[in-house]
Amino acid sequence: MPFGRLERRAAPQPMSEINITPMVDVMLVLVVIFILTAPLLASALRLELPRAQGTTTAGAAAPAVTLVLDRAGQAYLGDQPLTQAQLAERLARIGASQPDTEVQLRADARVPYGRVVEVMGLAHQAGLHRIGFVAEPQPAR
Repeated sequence: MPFGRLERRAAPQPMSEINITPMVDVMLVLVVIFILTAPLLASALRLELPRAQGTTTAGAAAPAVTLVLDRAGQAYLGDQPLTQAQLAERLARIGASQPDTEVQLRADARVPYGRVVEVMGLAHQAGLHRIGFVAEPQPAR
């Protein structure tokens, strides 16, 4: 009984290189996500807030709205520039729907005191009596 020789082929060589295409795809998706979310995380308004000791914030239990006054005295509510009349109308609407809302006032250090008092008066007329002043912490010496 003759035995034939079985032909043996060489086993395929293991792949010795790393496929980085999936990693590149994931990184590109992450870059796009960061590009889209980065503007939402930081306010576009540049302010030089006054510095004071004891400026740590406590956890806010009530709803809050951020009111910003830039160097020129322009008022922004939710990063939208508003005129004096528009600001009064928006604050009145907020005061009517949620009177316990806290107004977090972020005023540039160079804004005249009179302008800050005007904005505070608008908030009080709208029924918003909780006003918090936002400041930068005093640097340690």
